[in-house]
Formats: sequence, structure tokens, C-alpha cells
Amino acid sequence: MRRQAGDPVLLAVVLGGLLLVPLFLTGLAGNATSWTAQTVIDVLDVLFAWQLARHPDVAAAGRRFWRAVVVACGASAIGDGFQTISTYAGAGSRISVVQTAFVVTGMVIVVAATLRHPLGGEGRQRLRLWLDAATVLTGVAAFLWYFLLAIELNAQQAIDRWGAAATAVVMLLIAFGVLKMIFSGTAPFFRLTGVLGCLALAGTALGASVAGVLFGDEISPQTLYVVQFLPCVTMAVTLRLQWVLTRPFDPAAPRGVRQRPSVLPYVAVIATQLLVLYALRNGAPGLRTWGVAVGAVAITALVLARQLSAVRDNERLMTELDQQREWFRALVQNASDLTVVVRDGVVAYAGPAARQILGVDPEELVGTSLRERTHPDDRPRVEQHIALLRAGSGTGVPVQVRWRHADGTYRWVDVISTDMHHNPSIHGFVLNVRDAGETRALHDELQRQATHDALTGLANRVLLQRRIDEAAATGPGVIGMLLIDLDGFKEINDRHGHHTGDQVLVMVAERLAALLGAGEVAARLGGDEFAVLLPGTGAEAAALADRITAVLAEPMMIGGQWLTVGASVGVATGGAGEGDRLLREADAAMYQRKHHRKAALP
Repeated sequence: MRRQAGDPVLLAVVLGGLLLVPLFLTGLAGNATSWTAQTVIDVLDVLFAWQLARHPDVAAAGRRFWRAVVVACGASAIGDGFQTISTYAGAGSRISVVQTAFVVTGMVIVVAATLRHPLGGEGRQRLRLWLDAATVLTGVAAFLWYFLLAIELNAQQAIDRWGAAATAVVMLLIAFGVLKMIFSGTAPFFRLTGVLGCLALAGTALGASVAGVLFGDEISPQTLYVVQFLPCVTMAVTLRLQWVLTRPFDPAAPRGVRQRPSVLPYVAVIATQLLVLYALRNGAPGLRTWGVAVGAVAITALVLARQLSAVRDNERLMTELDQQREWFRALVQNASDLTVVVRDGVVAYAGPAARQILGVDPEELVGTSLRERTHPDDRPRVEQHIALLRAGSGTGVPVQVRWRHADGTYRWVDVISTDMHHNPSIHGFVLNVRDAGETRALHDELQRQATHDALTGLANRVLLQRRIDEAAATGPGVIGMLLIDLDGFKEINDRHGHHTGDQVLVMVAERLAALLGAGEVAARLGGDEFAVLLPGTGAEAAALADRITAVLAEPMMIGGQWLTVGASVGVATGGAGEGDRLLREADAAMYQRKHHRKAALP
């Protein structure tokens, strides 16, 4: 459910209230109309508070508060309704005890709800909350004293004095409860609606007194109707506005009330100082003026206490911050991993481990591009890595690349990148870099062992088959296949031992490798059997077979003696996609040639 640009009910309440003001001022609406309008507004307050109590985006504690407001508004509606009926029945303009009892009961319920609402914060944070609330409360008390209590205390009737005192106490308790919730960050209402609600309550209790002070004895009944009516409309507007603002703009967005610094204590200080000046406008101070002066002194003391608490907290925070900096510096200085922050492709921060991994000072890395330090063959992999980060896989994306060392060589490093652009303190990519030289060497060695013969270092069957498949994948073409089997090798093994036989195989492998060109592959298939793959070569295969036969037949100096082996070489040529068939044909040709060699012996 999205917020609406304008709530029709809220607009109707505002317009209805504004339309009634001219009727009161012109005398077209009198006492009966005033009470009728207040009763209707009380019913609207019950409806609006009930909607808030059932709103799905209000927490459990907030719903309890709004249920209490429903009961309080209901009590006010009953009292004002009784007064309305009494007015139409000819009871005059005097307010009945029944109406006062119900309204006071509603206020007490609101006071209890505000005081029972859970308080946020802890420790010194709560102390600052109490000081802020006490500061604003003192300012409210000063205004209540000047505009209500001090005047009513001079009244001749005791009931007026007790009523004024009770009203002042209730107002102070309500203000205290509302301020407690606002400052704690746990209020079930927004600050705007909280302030409007406080103004509405203050207007209900102090409106007539303030108007009397401002306009004197010349104030008309029509003006008093307006003064009493506007706070009621403000309360209804406040409840409806709270309901409108509570609608989440984005259902997926996190909800909750955050504790933020408030300007209300400073407003209270300024307002109290201005009230002191206003009270002193007539010269000699009286009881009312001294009361305001006491309030000003008290509020100054509270502000000083608040500032002293803030200074202590700042000193403690600075000490903790220095300790954390030392702790972080000690960890970073002795860490073997390198931490790098990259913004817009440029290094913004590099940890001390840069000396250990890259042989450069961290300051030399700052302002440089890691792309220029990356091996050219690894740059496409880096581009893919960055694309993954920007696509949303922004947490712990690994890549292994080669970075240039200070000595000009390239060193393998493991890089784990995290996208921290959402953090305003970093606003870039955070790279955790670890030296991968030993790991990469082990990886390469294991890979070499998996694809190469352990004795001769030539390719094994796995790598040979892989090269055949690669030749087929490149498209149509001609390849040559040679299959080589040594003659007389078994006799060397039997006469001189396997160690000498292994040395013979190693020398054969060296001679084969020396005869091959770029892209040509020599492999040991097992025992004394070898193979040679000649991509893109057909006619030259037979000539190479003759050279291999001649070169391998040359004597070998092994263990202080000359040894000689022969070689039977089978040749097959064909299409690049016929590797398996060519292996079989070369194997058959090799055995046929071996048979002919044996038959030619005397």
C-alpha cells in the first residue's frame, strides 16, 4: 500500500474545521454548535485511533497505546455528548461536572498509556533522555504557570484554584509521557504528529487563558469558541495524519523508529527566555514573573547538566575511538593478508602487507590502477570478476590473478572482493588479497602430474587425447599420428636393471622432444611405447618417422657404457576429427613394421 499524495478524509476534516471558524466569529454558530462540533470531532478521534490500533505496520506496544487513546477519546466523546444534550435542554453555558469527569478520565488514561510505554536506550543514553525531557517539561511548566496556574491561584473560588492545579498537573504528565516517547525513539507516532498532538492538548487546556492574556477582558464569546474549537480539530488532524504517514511507502523497506537528536530542548530554552522578557515588559516583577524566572534558572541548570553529560560521553567515545584505532592498526600491521580499497578503478587505501606481497610501500599503491599491475593474460578474467560484482554478486567474489611485483616478476594472488559502495565511509570495492604463490605452484604441479608422465616429463594419454580433441574442435584439417615402440629395450632392462632402463626412456624422450616443432606433441603411452601428434601435418609425417628411427638408433652413454635401442614407428594421417582411428592405424602400422624388422634379422 503506497502513500497517497492527499488523503480525502484528512482534507475534509481540515476544510470542515476552517469553514466553521467564520460561523463562530460572525455569531451564526453559538454555544450549542460548538459542543456539537466538539462531539462529532471526538467521534472522529475514536475512529481514527481505532484504525491506528488495528494498523498492521504498528508494533504491539504501539497498538496498546492507540487502544488506550481509543478509550480516552471515547470518554471525551461521552462527556462532550452529555454537555451537548444539556446545552440543547437549556442548561446554559456552564460546564457540567459529568463532562469534566469524563474528559479528565480520558486524560488520565492517556497519561497512564504514555508512562507505561517501553523506554528505549540504556545507561547514559537514558540519562540524556531524562535530561532532555526534563528541559522541555520545565519550559512547559513555565508557560502553564504564567498563563494558567498563577492567574487561577488568585481566583476567589477554591474550586477554580483546584481545577487549575489539576489541569496543570495532568498537562505536565501528558507532556512528560509524550516527550519520553519522542526522545526515546520508541514512540508509536512520528515527531510531527507528536508535536501537533502536544499543541492540541496545550490548546485545549490553555487556549482560553492565553487568549485572555493576549486580548484582555475585551475578548468576545465568539473568539473563545474558536480558541476552544481549533485544538479539537488539530487533534483529529493529528490522528488522521499519523494514519496516513504510517502507510509504508515501500513494503520491502525496513520499518521502525530510529532515535535521532531532537531540537525540542533548545526550542524550550529559547521559548522560556522569550517568556521571561515578555513577563518583564511591565516593569516590577510579580508572582507570575518570579515563577517564570525560577523556570528559566531550572532549565539553564538542566541544559548545563546535559552538556556536561555530553562532554563526558564525548571524552569516553574519543578514548574508545583511539583504542579501537590502535587495535585496528596493530591487527593491520601484523596481518599477512593485504586489504585494498578501490574507488573508480583507483586504489584509495592499501594495507601494510603490500610490502610483503608486492614489495612496494602502501603509499606507492595509492592512486594507481590495479589493472595496470595485472598480467595481460589475466585482465579478461578481472573484467568478468568486476562484472559479477556489479551484477549483484557483491559479497565475497573470489578470483586468482597475477600482479606485478616490485622486482618485475608476476606473483599469483588470491583476491576476494566485496562491493561496499552502499557504505558511505568506504564507497568502493574492498579487496582482501593473499599471496597464492605456494598454492599456485602446488596446483600447477598437481595439474602437470595429472597430464604428464612422471618419468620422462612427456605428455601422457590424458593430455594426448585432449590435444586430439582440440585439433578436432578447430575445424577440418589434416593431422599426422606416429606410434613408436622401442626395440631391444626389454634386453636392456633384463641385463642392466630397471634403473638403467629408466635412464634410456628419459634419453629417448629428450631426443623425441628435440625433433618436434611448435604445436607438435610427444607422449609416453606406457612402458616403452610413445606417440607423436602432428597437427596440420600430413605428408611430412613419414619423413619425421624416418628421422626418429635414425636418431633413436644412435648409441647412448648411460652408466659409463654405450647402449643402443631401435624404434619401430607406425604412421597414419587423416582428418582432424579422426584421432581415434588414426591411433589404431598407426598402432597397426607400427606392429607391421616391427614384424618386418624382425623378419629381416639373420
